[in-house]
Amino acid sequence: MPAADAEVPVLIVGGGPVGLTARALLERWGVRALLVEKHRELSPFPRSRLVNVRSMEIYRRLGLTAEIAAAAFAPEYGRVRFRDTLHDDDFATAAMVGVRGPVPESPVTGVLTSQDRLEPTLLGAADGPVRFGVELVGLAEDADGVVAVLLDRRLGRRTRVRARYVLAADGANSTVRELLAIGTTGPGAVGDFTTVVFDADLDRRRAHQPAGVYFTAHGSFAPLYPEGGWAWFGPTPEDAARADWSGLVARALGAAGVPAEVLRVQHWVMNAFVAERFRHGRILLAGDAAHAIPIIGGLGMNTGIADVHNLCWKLAGVLQGWAGPALLETYETERLPVAHRTLRQAVANTKLLTGVQARRREQLQSGEPASSGAELPWTDRYFAQLGLVLGVAYPEGAVFLDGRPPAPAPSDADTDYVPTAEPGHRMPHMWLTPDRSTLDAPDTWFTLLTPDPAPWEQQAAGPWPLRIENLPEEHAAPCGLSPRGALLVRPDGHIAARWDDRPPSDRALHHAVTTLTRNPGP
Repeated sequence: MPAADAEVPVLIVGGGPVGLTARALLERWGVRALLVEKHRELSPFPRSRLVNVRSMEIYRRLGLTAEIAAAAFAPEYGRVRFRDTLHDDDFATAAMVGVRGPVPESPVTGVLTSQDRLEPTLLGAADGPVRFGVELVGLAEDADGVVAVLLDRRLGRRTRVRARYVLAADGANSTVRELLAIGTTGPGAVGDFTTVVFDADLDRRRAHQPAGVYFTAHGSFAPLYPEGGWAWFGPTPEDAARADWSGLVARALGAAGVPAEVLRVQHWVMNAFVAERFRHGRILLAGDAAHAIPIIGGLGMNTGIADVHNLCWKLAGVLQGWAGPALLETYETERLPVAHRTLRQAVANTKLLTGVQARRREQLQSGEPASSGAELPWTDRYFAQLGLVLGVAYPEGAVFLDGRPPAPAPSDADTDYVPTAEPGHRMPHMWLTPDRSTLDAPDTWFTLLTPDPAPWEQQAAGPWPLRIENLPEEHAAPCGLSPRGALLVRPDGHIAARWDDRPPSDRALHHAVTTLTRNPGP
């Protein structure tokens, strides 16, 4: 293998929200990573806009929720509206669950904010080196690491970086995935779309009937920032090079005499697929590189954020020596089924939305009023996503069952979130103090929550980051625990093991953690 110009523990490829979140999480867990991004700056385009409640829980642990929320829209924008044109009345509307208002199952609320407002906050959340305008063009792997060939196109210079692990977050057209010849499954390209960023005097209309997205029969509108700015997006016309973008936007606006100044036009492909595998030796895929999720419902970026939340503590454990390399095998085991389930929901949502838009256009062409049977583009599960967002469960992977039946994998029909303290599930939110949740307890360590710490403290010694914290007795019963039971929570907030009552032996906790971390310990 050729010599490297530099060595790093982790090389992150891709500087979007997923790669930037991974960089912040790794640093939080004691690992400085090098991030490379082929573009010369953060994205100037709004792109992804919803940071859901689970992602905000993750950002809460990074201390970023206040800064993210400060740049976001007010909660009343957490709603979608369906209209013939933007200036017509609604013929349907619905709230975004967990964004329009708080949910009792979480200490935070999701927010609506544009990606170009989110990324600077994520960039500032860590100090590790970032190289913009640097593209990965080659990979060579051996038993001990990976040598990545990086090209700075502005300088025309190639360098080689050796990394213990590579985390690929380089998007749906991932160079890393292509170099590794990892195939994909799923529908593939759903269609060609165009986003037009424009300025227009629409604030009065928005102020009276705010929404995060206005779906119309002629494309969709989204306010970009609290202080102004708009985007229209819809299918790319056949002769895109000659398209009258101002005219298309004006038709969808439906307001005579309202000028729309087109600022930027971006063509893109709506992809829908999941990679056949998320790991190739020391190289791991996350975000759109692992799964391209259609934008309808705002699930794609958030699924990628959950990916790296699952992965980064495992990478930290392996690099710091308190976990065995086999722990990384659980990343694909846990996240691949989640990606497939999320893709199915997003594809179904996309079909429902495009179907209602097409039917409404047909009604308008025939002169029918909106009230004459305009079908609503959602089922009971279209906006009921808490079961998908907070109800993620890992029946196998980095969980210790010790004879317990595994948590049943959620089905596509499970739209409601039902808190449970079974292994594999996210720890239910309960207030430990007026401003501290059970979700705040695990941070850079495993946490044992128990009403009776004394019998467990003598078992806590080991190479792993493990702490014991008191669980108020009033929370024990809702978790199904006796006053002497305990829950072992992973650094990512998922329950790793549980004991309904007192420890069954003086090695119970030690045995559980060694099994989970694939590290026999002392």
